[in-house]
Amino acid sequence: MQGLLEFVRTLGAPRIAAMGAVTIALIGFFAFLMLRVTAPQMTPLFTDLSFDDSAAIVKELDRQGLPYELRNDGGIIMVAKDRVARLRMALAEGGLPKGGGVGYEIFDKSDALGTTSFVQNINKLRALEGELARTIRALDRVQAARVHLVLPERPLFSRDKVEPSASIVLKVRGMLEPQQVRAIRHLVASAVNGLKPQRVSIVDESGRLLADGAADDASGEVGAEERQAAFEKRLREQVETIVSSVVGPGRARVEVTADFDFNRITQTQDKFDPEGRVVRSSQTREETSASNEGRETQVTVGNEIPGGNANQRQGQAPGNGADAAAGARDQSRKSEEIVNYEISKTTKTEIIEGGRVNRVSVAVLVDGIYGKNDKGESVYQPRSKEEIEQIAALVRTAIGFDQKRGDQVQVVNLRFAEQPASPIAEPSGWLSALSFTKDDIMRGAELAVMALLACIVLLVVVQPLVRRVIAPDERVIAALPPGAAAGEGVPADVVAAAAAAAAGQAVALEQSETAKMIDIAQIQGQVHAHSVQKVGELADKNPRETVSIIRQWLNETAAA
Repeated sequence: MQGLLEFVRTLGAPRIAAMGAVTIALIGFFAFLMLRVTAPQMTPLFTDLSFDDSAAIVKELDRQGLPYELRNDGGIIMVAKDRVARLRMALAEGGLPKGGGVGYEIFDKSDALGTTSFVQNINKLRALEGELARTIRALDRVQAARVHLVLPERPLFSRDKVEPSASIVLKVRGMLEPQQVRAIRHLVASAVNGLKPQRVSIVDESGRLLADGAADDASGEVGAEERQAAFEKRLREQVETIVSSVVGPGRARVEVTADFDFNRITQTQDKFDPEGRVVRSSQTREETSASNEGRETQVTVGNEIPGGNANQRQGQAPGNGADAAAGARDQSRKSEEIVNYEISKTTKTEIIEGGRVNRVSVAVLVDGIYGKNDKGESVYQPRSKEEIEQIAALVRTAIGFDQKRGDQVQVVNLRFAEQPASPIAEPSGWLSALSFTKDDIMRGAELAVMALLACIVLLVVVQPLVRRVIAPDERVIAALPPGAAAGEGVPADVVAAAAAAAAGQAVALEQSETAKMIDIAQIQGQVHAHSVQKVGELADKNPRETVSIIRQWLNETAAA
């Protein structure tokens, strides 16, 4: 303890303070490194969160006592990587995140007894808007969505009906394609009763109008172009897929051009078949009549005289009986038949919608075969004619080739401007264990930087400070003469240090003679200065004796 106290006393207060500051700084630095290295790797739990969703998720994490980090002003929540999946499932069970909107859950905790019909209608509208916004946000390129619905009520005693409308504001990644905009319009229109797609307006975050809901739907031409482009894209992908499977990926180029007829045709045709007669109705009428008064029917003067007819009958002779019988046999017969026939008739009405394919033209460009010669150089070799014909046959089958409508298929083998890059072989065996993900590489780089920083601090800061604090007079101690003692004007601590340094004499002997002489001169000067200081102190304490000694020295000098 006495040695320790003596060592502390020789250091002094400034050195002790410096040692304490350095110790505290080193403890804090290495504590930071240890905490940083042992801290779990943080991964985004959710991104692009609204303030409501972020506050609800943070509240749930605080309740569970889980560590987290907030970034991007609360828009991103970071949690430990091993807890991401479980936390997402647990939060999804609680309905988080809600997406910054209000859905049908607004009716879960509402008091229906004290709510007016107006408030119920407003809540219904808010819920419908929120659910539509959530559905739109589920699309790939849509980051955020806001939906506004206008559902007018029909006034009483009014025949006019105002159609509903909707407006949508989207925040997208990149740009939406026309078919995606049309899909959003039809999605919203199908979810709202009485809403037409033409009455839906869509605006992006930059204020660009994607769909105009106030103008008439003039999307006929646009729809035709989209339909043609979609048809060509589908055929191109099909042909490119089947050709690439033969010649290799990236070694075939396909272009498809389709000629469409978008005219709408309505045809009505009436066809009569004279051979297909059918009796519709038949009517037969027969009349038979007989008369015995054939003579009386003659117009004579006797017939016109009153009573003349009777007299004429009495005056007839018996021989006239044959004439009377002939008159009695006078009869007539009439037959009439009416038959109505129905001729077979076929009425055909055909409506041909627009979008008929008039002709399809396909151009396929395939690369050749690359091999290596005896020198190991890459050599191009064209494909055979039989292989090109087989590829052309596959293309014709894939597009539904119809020669009557004028379809064309052209397959050409030419060398591409750039040789396709050879595929990278995936590591197998023990090399597969060395495959790291991006997160693993970033984590390793972070640990390497921390280790390098710790080594730099130890070598550049800690080691010089420790040497300077613990052994400040190392050169002086090493240069003391071997026979120096504490009673000869040299401090005891210096002599002790010199004695301890004597063990390293072998190392000191290796120094040059000049260095030794310089060190000895420095030590002698320090010893001489210390002796002079001691003499001065004795002179101050004994001034009379000092004066007498000086006078004696002067007298001896004068006598000499």
